[in-house]
Amino acid sequence: MTDDLDPTTVGSDPTVDADPTAEPVEGPAHRAGFVALVGRPNVGKSTLTNALVGEKVAITSSKPQTTRRAIRGIVTGEDAQIILVDTPGVHRPRTLLGERLNDLVRDTLSEVDVVGLCLPADQKIGPGDRFIAQDLVEMRTGRRGPRVIAIVTKTDLVGRDRLAEHLMSVDQLMEFDEIVPISAVKGEQIDVLLEVIAKQLPEGPQLYPDEQLTEESRDDRISELIREAALEGVREELPHSIAVVVEEVVETDPEGDPFTEMAPGEGRLVVRATLFVERDSQKGIIIGKGGSRLKEVGTQARAEINQLIGRKVHLDLRVKVAKEWQRDPKQLGRLGF
Repeated sequence: MTDDLDPTTVGSDPTVDADPTAEPVEGPAHRAGFVALVGRPNVGKSTLTNALVGEKVAITSSKPQTTRRAIRGIVTGEDAQIILVDTPGVHRPRTLLGERLNDLVRDTLSEVDVVGLCLPADQKIGPGDRFIAQDLVEMRTGRRGPRVIAIVTKTDLVGRDRLAEHLMSVDQLMEFDEIVPISAVKGEQIDVLLEVIAKQLPEGPQLYPDEQLTEESRDDRISELIREAALEGVREELPHSIAVVVEEVVETDPEGDPFTEMAPGEGRLVVRATLFVERDSQKGIIIGKGGSRLKEVGTQARAEINQLIGRKVHLDLRVKVAKEWQRDPKQLGRLGF
């Protein structure tokens, strides 16, 4: 297994000759590149993405397969810029949507500089982990594939002995460039992980402005926050059937008249979105008795959207049935998959 990491040695400046007549020695070269976080569903990839970025750019849920897009979070430091790609969980697909999500992961892995394979400390290495590791081994055969870091997540859920045992199992899974145990929830070893990732990136200039934290559009982030709220408290079979589309974001006058022209920021910001499910029975679950469940979804989502946009919004939600949309290529296209 790899030796314990000393964060003080990662990315440190080279020693400079004290002779004032000597040629100046340049500092560490700037590094930049793309890093894909991969793993089975519900291993903590989205929580880790948010912890690394320092802001919520990916939704999280206790439900598996929450992530459906390759969401990019951007971490900009003095000597490196890390573009994180939080991929959907790799799983055995049962629908066309599932197949497309797995294809998205494979396509992403072929284009990044570093892969962070997330392996939760509270779960034993399983067939899904071995499947992903084998894919990574094959990618590195015969050509230069991405560097691979094992990220042991959720270390706060296990004791020291259990963690040591898990780290030995991880070390035997494949030949990793580094193994880093972390707790995204508690923020433990996050700085160390950032330094380890930066060390593996190629030299290159900064790719995004300092202030940019994600490549996701405003409407995509809003739709994801609504879906996150809708996922809470629903039955296990329902999360995969929920899709959200933001229809429009408009500025109206304070009375809600859409025909009155208002300067940006002067009126009321209205977000209109549609939640799609696959069956009438699922529509009833989302709406709830007397609309109670949909009201809860709106309240939770609105609070997150207010924080994202930096002002209060009025959220107008509708629920529609798109029968078997996960298996219908045309409907998948309309819903952005």
